[in-house]
Amino acid sequence: MIILGIICLILGLILKISILWTIGIILVVIGIILWALGAAGHAIGGRSHYW
Repeated sequence: MIILGIICLILGLILKISILWTIGIILVVIGIILWALGAAGHAIGGRSHYW
């Protein structure tokens, strides 16, 4: 999810499409939150690890 967010950020910047930039930021933030929770040992969506 973090990689997809970074791709959307780059495409939004290159193509000057603000919605891609916004979606990219949201995906990166959600990805970082899920990664942090998974690394802390919390089960997310029935999975003990998220990556």
